Amino acid sequence: MKILGIVAEYNPFHNGHKLHIEESKKAISHDTAVVCVMSGDFVQRGEAAVFSKFARAEAAVKSGADLVIELPLPWALSSAEGFARGAVGLLGALNCVNYLSFGSECGDIGVLNSLVMALSDPFLDAEIREELKSGVSYATARQAALSKSIGSLADHLGTPNNILAVEYLKAIYDQRLRIEPLTIKRIGAGHDEEGGSASDIRGLLSQGKPIKNYVPKEASEVFYRESEQGRGPVFMEDLESAILSRFRMMDDRIFSEIPDDSEGLGNRLIAAFHEESTLEGVLSAAKSKRYALSRLRRMCLCAALGIKRGRADGIPPYARILAANETGRLALNIMADKSIIPLITKPAAVKELSEECRNLFELESSAHDLYALGYAAKEERRGNADWRASPKMV
Repeated sequence: MKILGIVAEYNPFHNGHKLHIEESKKAISHDTAVVCVMSGDFVQRGEAAVFSKFARAEAAVKSGADLVIELPLPWALSSAEGFARGAVGLLGALNCVNYLSFGSECGDIGVLNSLVMALSDPFLDAEIREELKSGVSYATARQAALSKSIGSLADHLGTPNNILAVEYLKAIYDQRLRIEPLTIKRIGAGHDEEGGSASDIRGLLSQGKPIKNYVPKEASEVFYRESEQGRGPVFMEDLESAILSRFRMMDDRIFSEIPDDSEGLGNRLIAAFHEESTLEGVLSAAKSKRYALSRLRRMCLCAALGIKRGRADGIPPYARILAANETGRLALNIMADKSIIPLITKPAAVKELSEECRNLFELESSAHDLYALGYAAKEERRGNADWRASPKMV
């Protein structure tokens, strides 16, 4: 059996994700187990996922994936580089993943590899610093600096999936992993895919409109059940009071310890939290053209959830299984023999692992407790749900 790795957020799982899995298997072999590393209850754009990690993992396995593993919170709330390093490193630590498939706007591994090589130029950092003097964001400065050496090829770094694809490749090469990369061309602009983008679907959910035309039937049934039982959809507005209350009681020094704090950005957030009455107001007050809004949102969540600088260094110390089908269970048996990090299927087993593993799981549990406060059904907001949840076996 070949094992294909995919890094995803599935926020929520939709027809484009199903197509990506199908096209990836077609390019390799249908005798392939699809193992997904998926963000948990909070995602890389610095927001709450619309449905819990447990529901999204179940929906994915019922719609084409075979096994879903959680990407722990510090890496899920990292920059593109940290996100990719943690997710790809986790797949590498399983020691049995043969391929990594990811979407890209260009759909060309050769182009993406050329970008990786250009980014390794030791003189590039000096060029980027020069571009930053004009007050532009780091991403804009990097692309402008790169265009001086590779011309229009640098334009490929102007789209989000190409940026992540380059980081996935860098993670494979930097960690010297024996994983073969495969890219599937994304159709549409930005994060859009055939059948409706994830952002469009979240927009429909926020308006209480049906999403069944954009989501596989099996996934739609999971999301409908969650909605009926008052466990979603969850939006940042649902968590606003809980997050603001944490900030109001927080020592200001915490903001100097969170990831991505630089050039007084943490101080801007502190001032905004003391003055503004909404999260949107905080972000608007702290924003400048230098910093992407997603970075500010991630910083806010890191502060609220207790994620300190350096927490996402290296790779995750364990692999927590969220959901699996029969093929996924066969892949899990292979991993059990080969993985160099512990596999967690029963939360209680964490207590027998290292202090690093225990601390990370407790962080995840605390984050899920906060996330659950966004549920409409008050009886579903109980704490410590992470310690009671076993993988969904389909």
